[in-house]
Amino acid sequence: MPTLNEMQHPTDLEAMAETLDRSPDYRVLRRLVARPTYVPIEGQEVRTGILLDTETTGLDCAKDEIIELGMVKFDYAADGRILGVRDTFSAFNEPRTPISAEVTALTGITNELVAGHKFDNAAVTAFVESGVITIAHNSGFDRKFAERYWPVFEHKAWGCSMSEIDWRKHGFAGSQLGYLLNGAGYFHQAHRAVDDCHALLEVLALELPPTGSSALALLLETARKPTMRIWAEQTAFELKDSLKRRGYCWNDGSDGRPKSWFTDVDESSLDEEITFLRTQIYMQDVEPTGQRLTAFTRFSGRI
Repeated sequence: MPTLNEMQHPTDLEAMAETLDRSPDYRVLRRLVARPTYVPIEGQEVRTGILLDTETTGLDCAKDEIIELGMVKFDYAADGRILGVRDTFSAFNEPRTPISAEVTALTGITNELVAGHKFDNAAVTAFVESGVITIAHNSGFDRKFAERYWPVFEHKAWGCSMSEIDWRKHGFAGSQLGYLLNGAGYFHQAHRAVDDCHALLEVLALELPPTGSSALALLLETARKPTMRIWAEQTAFELKDSLKRRGYCWNDGSDGRPKSWFTDVDESSLDEEITFLRTQIYMQDVEPTGQRLTAFTRFSGRI
């Protein structure tokens, strides 16, 4: 007996999908097909961004290694509309030590897959040089690894599509990439890092209600704003729960930064945060250590 796919012509299937889309009782997810590369219109003002994803042998950016790098170079307009894909980059790297079974189970990358592969550092640098911003879906992770391998990333502005967009505010229950992609009407079977970059591109193209702006536009707006990192050093151990509830994170000092709780706040909220520390944590008039962060320093392991 013929299957449904054998019975239906692709145009018939699309008509069925469109019919279901018009019903409030159904949602249709289409398989993500990567956008083809495009050529900008002559004289059109464009800006170029880089979407980046890494797969690594572990979580420690000081000793673990990148085993796969995927990037998508894209153009966008001043209002954050995505105009098209310029180029893509995908490469494996054989690490010094074998890939663990746990990492293979998580990423699908085996020792056989990366055998004999090494990154072409000059090619990576050339690919990203024209980008005015690099975006990852967890820049707090990816930037630290990328900077260790390729110094060009130290001088680039970075944005984070996971933390610099308030997805819950716009009706999403979470910020996991696959979930957001479903919200854009697509699904994908992520086998390579560059596949996740193509998925992220469609997520950033989403128009977010009620703003009428793309997700990329909102991310860029947030990334451009300076923030302040406040270090709450030498706080009493019993106050850790209060700091955690306030959104503070713990740094163990192993990376050369203070062994301390810290948080990042908008510059406009700095006085309020210092008042909280003085009245609820230190119980005295102290001046916590602060650092001003921008897109050029935020998420970096150097800060």
